[in-house]
Amino acid sequence: MHVTLRVLRIAARLRGSRRFRAIWRALRAGRERFGFRLIHFSVQSDHLHLVVEAENRRSLTRGVQGLSVRIARALNRVAGRRGRVFADRYHSRTLRTAKAVRTVLRYVFANKRRHDAKRGAPFPAGFVDGCSSAPFFDGWREPEQARACIIPRPPDNHDPPTAVAKTFLLRRAWRRHGLVSIHEAPARTPILTEPPRRV
Repeated sequence: MHVTLRVLRIAARLRGSRRFRAIWRALRAGRERFGFRLIHFSVQSDHLHLVVEAENRRSLTRGVQGLSVRIARALNRVAGRRGRVFADRYHSRTLRTAKAVRTVLRYVFANKRRHDAKRGAPFPAGFVDGCSSAPFFDGWREPEQARACIIPRPPDNHDPPTAVAKTFLLRRAWRRHGLVSIHEAPARTPILTEPPRRV
């Protein structure tokens, strides 16, 4: 599934080094629980994109809630504040085909470029966003170049904050449509057809 979590304005600027390190640790602690697995992610200024596996709807809800609580506590510690961090609801979309999975992977990994292009300050094409799981992605068409072009560098190169995919769609099937290039333009926003759910 593709899940989008949006933070309140008071908690934005998630890509700052201290906040991102806190998010990184929270993701790593909650990456695999309750039949829920975090496979890929992208952290933007005021929202997160997650690509996850869940055994059922209950596993998804518990997994997203668990991650949200961990991230909220971590961000509040960094900011020296208390209170809500996330909006009430998250959006999710089930990925049913290999092509849909590839489209979402491309969208998640190029999300920083997409938002920067909207603001007229393009994130350099051909670079890999270190505020995502892209540095640990094994589906790049140019793996050596991808490893050399990560900005910023991830907090920990040895213990990724993600779990290993178990479903055939996320492990292998999407590759039938071609490996992802670091030069690909950001994909269009996938349509979120399912109603938002409470965090």
